[in-house]
Formats: sequence, structure tokens, C-alpha cells
Amino acid sequence: MTTTARPAATGHPVYSETYPSVAGTAAVARRLVRDALGTWHLDHLADAGELIASELVANAVCHAGGRSIRLAVSRPSARLVRIAVVDRSPARLPSMHVPEYGAEHGRGLLLVDAFADQWGCDVLGSHALRGPYAKRVWAEMRVGA
Repeated sequence: MTTTARPAATGHPVYSETYPSVAGTAAVARRLVRDALGTWHLDHLADAGELIASELVANAVCHAGGRSIRLAVSRPSARLVRIAVVDRSPARLPSMHVPEYGAEHGRGLLLVDAFADQWGCDVLGSHALRGPYAKRVWAEMRVGA
């Protein structure tokens, strides 16, 4: 696995890495988020950022299938941090719901919604016959929050 950092329009690098789509990926994803936030002196966002990354990665691993996912941590503006996970399953869009009492799963997006200032999903790419090729699920946190 190679972590890449490339400049963004805000002057902050975008940290991204491709991981295997397996359960253990959430732990290494959390480290990337914590390291990026530390580099930007935003340690106060690290706990929430790690939780968001864990849930987005877990959802991609559990629901999207595929062999790999890509995590990116970026600063789309000076006031925002964005954590995004890209997978190759654009037909399986995220949906938030309240799980039944006692259910062991189904709270991931509720947690993302609680800790992020906003979140969403983008369908990526297009092919005339096959349609879109991927989706990006993202969550943003305000730097001053």
C-alpha cells in the first residue's frame, strides 16, 4: 500500500490510499485520518474523524464488495476536512435507517450523521453501455467545530 499526498487548491495536500476490501482495513484507515489531521494541527477532530472513517470503510467493505477501496482525507476549503471512501459498487448507494432494537448492525450512517457536519454520496464516471463505475461516500467536518 502506498500513501499518496498531492497538492489541492487550498494548499493542503490530499492524503489517499488504496486498501484491500477487508474488515481489518478500518484500523489502518483510522491511522491515515489521524496522521493527516495531525499534520494539519487539527488533532481536536481526530476522534470524530477516526469514527467517520471506520464507519465509511466498514460500509464499503460490508455492502459494496469488490477487491479494494480508496480512502481520501482532504481539505476542500480552509474551513472543512473531508473524509471519503470510493468503492466500485455505484448501484449500492448508502441509505440511513434506524435499526431495530437489539440489532447488531445498521448504525454506521447514524454515527456518521451525528459526528459529521454533512455527508453525502457521488456517483463517479460513466460508460455508454455500463453506466457509472464507482461511488464516493464522503463526510465533512468543520475545522472550527
